[in-house]
Amino acid sequence: MRPQEIIARKRDGGELSAEEIEVFIDGVCDSSWADYQISALVMAMFIRGLSEAEGEHLVRSMLYSGEVLDFSDIDTPKADKHSTGGVGDKTSLIIAPLVAACGVAVPMISGRGLGHTGGTLDKLESIPGYTVGLSTDQFREIIRKCGYAMSGQTADIAPADKKIYALRDATATVPYIPLIVASIMSKKLAEGLDALVLDVKTGSGAFMKELCDSEKLAAAMVQTGERFGVRTEAVVSDMGQPLGKYVGNALEVYECIKILRNEIEPAALPTWELSLELSARMLVLSGIAADLESAKLMCSDKLESGQALERFCLNVECQGGDPRVCDDPEVLLDKEIHKCEVVAEATGFISDIDTLAIGSAICEIGGGRTKANDTVDPGVGFSSELKIGSEIASGGTIGILFCRDAGQESLAREKVLKAYSVSWSRPEPPQLVREVINGSTEVPE
Repeated sequence: MRPQEIIARKRDGGELSAEEIEVFIDGVCDSSWADYQISALVMAMFIRGLSEAEGEHLVRSMLYSGEVLDFSDIDTPKADKHSTGGVGDKTSLIIAPLVAACGVAVPMISGRGLGHTGGTLDKLESIPGYTVGLSTDQFREIIRKCGYAMSGQTADIAPADKKIYALRDATATVPYIPLIVASIMSKKLAEGLDALVLDVKTGSGAFMKELCDSEKLAAAMVQTGERFGVRTEAVVSDMGQPLGKYVGNALEVYECIKILRNEIEPAALPTWELSLELSARMLVLSGIAADLESAKLMCSDKLESGQALERFCLNVECQGGDPRVCDDPEVLLDKEIHKCEVVAEATGFISDIDTLAIGSAICEIGGGRTKANDTVDPGVGFSSELKIGSEIASGGTIGILFCRDAGQESLAREKVLKAYSVSWSRPEPPQLVREVINGSTEVPE
């Protein structure tokens, strides 16, 4: 079956068979399809659309094109959480040790940041010595030792995804739900999970800006997980402002360790609240807790008793990191970084935040990457002191920038200041959890 025949069928609005989609994915993996042929079919999928059956065939072909991990020899439920990404989105660093302390194995395969969204792997690597490039054997052994492991995607897991995603990015075909679902779920289903909780962001700093689009994406991923035998649920959470207090790799790890030490600053409270919500849902889906209320009590107990912190410290040791960060989180903060205040130019209430602009500003001063091979400066970032609804006086501090030099300060200060809108009337603060979607949720078309 020639690539041209498959491309032509989809170009003309036809429905691809399971065999045709498998031929396509095989061609991506063995390089028998040229990049321009892959791009042509992806563009045809984007324009003509994929049926529910085609979407499922695509996920299945991408999933089984590589290794599917088997943790059946680990005698505890296996669960993970996935986020669609945002600004200050750092909950994985709290969720994994917290859920592991409750008796669930968490094989967490994460990604790196690109553009305004941060990546879990970049955050972890701000811990001196921490290694995320684990082999399958190392990954398995660390889960056995401390209940969870944090690793990057290997070349053997959903190998077609990396190439297809790069071409989607280059051809402006990223924002299409069936392709997003195939990319995310082929990797998550390869983890050998019993349960999966999805955190789908919505708002100015999210990939999906509109709530209705976020709901549709969440529902599509939940349905896919359930079809493949994984108990799946999605939380649609707010990304209309940075999550918690800090944005920036080392700063976000600092915030998480402080939370795990039960030293939660008021501005960091949303990070804990969302982590608790997602963790509790993982426990219920895994069968560890009967309901959400008892699951939250269990998680709170593991935090207050120090058991979640103990799991985090053990994981840092297992993955080659410096465990001193658990006793003294301040060692993560670069002493050479210059701090500068961003001050308000008007009096009133914070009415809106362009979260994308904040994430982009931190990316531009080195806190993220615009190309996959860019290096990241773990020390730069932003402390978000005020939230939507906060009162501010002219000259008052909106936030604090962590920069390398005056040039960075000038660039970031202007962009961050413009990201905040001030009005005379106090707005209603947005709900952190906007929707919860499971297999029985009806989402409007």
